[in-house]
Parts: sequence; C-alpha cells; structure tokens
Amino acid sequence: MKRFSDVLFCIILLSILSPLLLIISIVIKVDSKGPALFSQRRIGRNNHEFVLYKFRTMRTETPDVATHLLRDPQSHITPFGKFLRKSSLDELPQLLNIIKGDMTFIGPRPALYNQHDLIELRTSCGVHTLRPGVSGWAQVNGRDCLEIREKVNYDFEYLEQQSLTMDIKILLFTVLKVLRADGVREGTQNPIMVEKSESAM
Repeated sequence: MKRFSDVLFCIILLSILSPLLLIISIVIKVDSKGPALFSQRRIGRNNHEFVLYKFRTMRTETPDVATHLLRDPQSHITPFGKFLRKSSLDELPQLLNIIKGDMTFIGPRPALYNQHDLIELRTSCGVHTLRPGVSGWAQVNGRDCLEIREKVNYDFEYLEQQSLTMDIKILLFTVLKVLRADGVREGTQNPIMVEKSESAM
C-alpha cells in the first residue's frame, strides 16, 4: 500500500512541479558550467547500492572528496546552489528514485556507500531492512546536526513505531523544518553526516 501511494503521489507531484523542475534546471545551467543533475552512490534497502539523484549545487571542478575535507567548502557551492540547499529544492530529483523503487517519501535517509560506521550500526539493529526516504524521523529531529548514534536511535524508533500516522507527522514536521531551514547544511558539515562532493552526471 505504501509503495502504491509513493508512485501515485510521485506522478501527481511530477505533473504539478514539472515547470519548476525545468526552471531550476535552466537556472543551474546558466548559473554555472555543468549539468543540472548529479548522482551519488548510496546504500538502500537491505544494503543494496543505488544511484541517488539531486540538483547540482557545487561547481563541477570541486575535488571528489567529502565536503568537510574541502579547504573552503563555501567557495565550491554555486550562488544558486546555496539557495537550493537552504530551501531543500536540490532534493526534488529524488522523486525519480521513488518512482524507480529505490526510495520512499518517509524512511531513514540513505547512507553514502562509504559511511561504513552508519551502515554497520543500522544493520545491527535491523534499520537496513527499511526502504530509505527523502525525509525521516531523524531528519525532523536534528537533520545534519545529529551524531551518528543519535541518528540511528531515531531510525530504530521509526522501525519500531512506523505507521501511516507517524509518516504524516514526519511529513508535516518536514515541511516546517524546510520552511524554517532548521539544521540545514550550508558548506561545512558535521563529519558524521558527510555528503560527498558532487559527481556530475
């Protein structure tokens, strides 16, 4: 039932948001050299790897290392990229991941392929059996500001208590968080919540 709802809402959202997606893609191309989308290797359900899509917010010449390892992360983020990150609009292409079945709307955020500590902790408590989400219980309780064990604790709470009511609650909290830009990442990030520098498609 959740999978059916995901696909249905995705089709509706893509139909409504298609003009916005097109405008964002054009502005990204005008704002800086490179493609509008970029891809990242992420860990999905049962620890299977998949490719996650986002709008590109960093320059194409950015070194392919973790963001917090860059000497001056802010200098690598494009002017429009700062707005996309703050508004979370860079996450919209993940609707494609939902259509493909890689992700769902609500679930634990997918770990990077090299976040071995996070992957190991999630596996040990069974969180890896969940389909990763665009937003989740950990995100509305701290987003990028959480330490890894706190994040996994929230993920486990979701595993134990997941329900339609909880998903709706997380969705509403997510909207509020995005509107207030709570816990949003700018350039430097908590090393525990590293997002790898963007590899353009």
